[in-house]
Amino acid sequence: MFKEFYGFRERPFGKTPDPRFLFPSAEHEEALARLEYAIEERDMAVLTGEIGSGKTTISRALMDRNDNDHFILIVNPRLSPNQLLREIAKRLDIEPKHYRADLLDDISTRFMEMNEEKKAVVLVVDEAQLIPGKNTFDELRLLSNFQLDDCNLVSIILIGQPELRERLKHSTYSALRQRIGMWYHLGNLNAEETSAYIKHRMKVAGGGRDIFSAEATRLIAEKTKGIPRLINSLATNSLLTGFQKEEKPISAATVKEAAAEMVF
Repeated sequence: MFKEFYGFRERPFGKTPDPRFLFPSAEHEEALARLEYAIEERDMAVLTGEIGSGKTTISRALMDRNDNDHFILIVNPRLSPNQLLREIAKRLDIEPKHYRADLLDDISTRFMEMNEEKKAVVLVVDEAQLIPGKNTFDELRLLSNFQLDDCNLVSIILIGQPELRERLKHSTYSALRQRIGMWYHLGNLNAEETSAYIKHRMKVAGGGRDIFSAEATRLIAEKTKGIPRLINSLATNSLLTGFQKEEKPISAATVKEAAAEMVF
């Protein structure tokens, strides 16, 4: 629809976490740098942020930047300890075993093989605030015990909403907290960053940088409070509304009209 009218090769504000569209804000770059350091150190890390702040996109960019390493991505963490181990074994091409001890032995052996191949094993748990109970968190902590004399054999990255951080503050998780070497909370974009974010995504999609007026981008920043997912939704709705009106550039009035159809 609006792609041809505004000169895009592809949708600039899609909902998938495509790392090509990752906007290098100071906080997003800092988050990536810290996670890369956690991988180098085979450490445990926690990345939190509000819904739609770009956490998942950062994880995909991390995987792209470190494609020589072996990533195990868990996107549905509502797992019991045994289910978690079986899911990890599956991603390592290990035949599931009936006994937990045998399964752990096989996982440990595969971790050591990866280490000999100079590959880091990185377990990424997305939406980690949904982990059902302490037992599964304890299983993650025990996995971090897999180590040689001079290095750990696995990096564990927990990604989730702010309630993950609050949950881990509880005394119940003190043993796990001691294993976490890096914490980072991803904030929202300010007005200047929101404008740059919109221009960045339009450029990646093949369109011009001045499709939205300055007043329009300021209004998008105000309405969305700098949350990337909401920026994407409002920008897309504004493009659709602007296309219907054959408007170039898109005005603040058009953004206001598009925002009226949304619930923030």
